[in-house]
Amino acid sequence: MGALPIISSTEFKSHCHPSHQIFRLANYILLSASSSCIFLTLSLRLIPSLYGGLFILLHILTIAGAVLGCTDTATLAGSNNWYAIHMISTVLTAIFQGSSSVLIFTKSYDFLGELKSYVREDNGVVILKLIGGLSILIFCLEWVVLLLAFILRYNAFVEGNNSTNSKQEETLKGYPCPIQV
Repeated sequence: MGALPIISSTEFKSHCHPSHQIFRLANYILLSASSSCIFLTLSLRLIPSLYGGLFILLHILTIAGAVLGCTDTATLAGSNNWYAIHMISTVLTAIFQGSSSVLIFTKSYDFLGELKSYVREDNGVVILKLIGGLSILIFCLEWVVLLLAFILRYNAFVEGNNSTNSKQEETLKGYPCPIQV
């Protein structure tokens, strides 16, 4: 078993940018908002319809992108493949979240009819408006996550070219940056 490296406060601050912490916090909020949308969607009893299944799949993809962002920001910022996958999935889910929220707020009754829900129409529209509000929150947070991922990638690029690779910096890259409250 290997020992954990001892990290001084100056090294910790240089390794953990505030953008790391904000990026993780935004991903945790995305994760909770998407899971809330799934539970609200399931309360509409949409499983038999194709559109209901696609709507749930959209939230599952949003959760997958948020989990990818929560795992290890150093790997995400340093790897071309993970960065590209995260950016593409976040852009696509943001576009679909935004379009579904616009559809929910402009044509709630028609959208509920297409979903073939078994819930009373008035209750279903209220639940759909809650889902639409969460979808707007998810849409905005995904663009914040995209901006922060770009900043993290830029910081990793700049630090990779300007810093000397000491042994302690290499050991720091393997450990994720914890959120400090």
